[in-house]
Amino acid sequence: MVDVGMSALAAPLPCAQAADAERDRRLRALVDDHYDVVWRTLRRLGVPPGQVDDAAQEVFWVALRRLDDIRSGRERAFLFGVAARVASDARRARARSREVADQNAVDVAEERGPTPEALLDERQARELLDEVLDALDDEARVVFVLFEIEGLSSPDIASLLELPVGTVASRLRRGRAQFRDAARRARARAARGGTP
Repeated sequence: MVDVGMSALAAPLPCAQAADAERDRRLRALVDDHYDVVWRTLRRLGVPPGQVDDAAQEVFWVALRRLDDIRSGRERAFLFGVAARVASDARRARARSREVADQNAVDVAEERGPTPEALLDERQARELLDEVLDALDDEARVVFVLFEIEGLSSPDIASLLELPVGTVASRLRRGRAQFRDAARRARARAARGGTP
């Protein structure tokens, strides 16, 4: 009789190691290929700047847990769907929160290099875009951001959000109209000197 020992029983089987290696490779590929677009999408869907990194991490945690459910070739669609839900949760949590962060101080501390004037211009442009995007209702905002900012096609968005293409088109029209109205109000307010 051969003494196998406890260490041999505790060692992972070669097929289990191969499966784990494949999962690790697939997750690494998801992060490498899609992190930037997930981060931008979360930001444009209303996640506050100081929380975007955490929200992006949450998206990839969900992807890790559901890795076996993600069909090959549908990774981006899956990640957009998760990002939309994470952003929605973050917006709701922000609305309930009483904590007020000094976002200006955080932005200045995080960014190094550009001149103060360039930072101010960039921050004002981001704030204006955030303000205008915040004026869109959630359904229209998701479709608007995916189409206009991330460049997805209507059929891709319909597949991603599991909606008919006609619904995507109507939400996009509504989002564009809401965006135009909000941008017009923001420009008028700026012309009056920033008063509401």
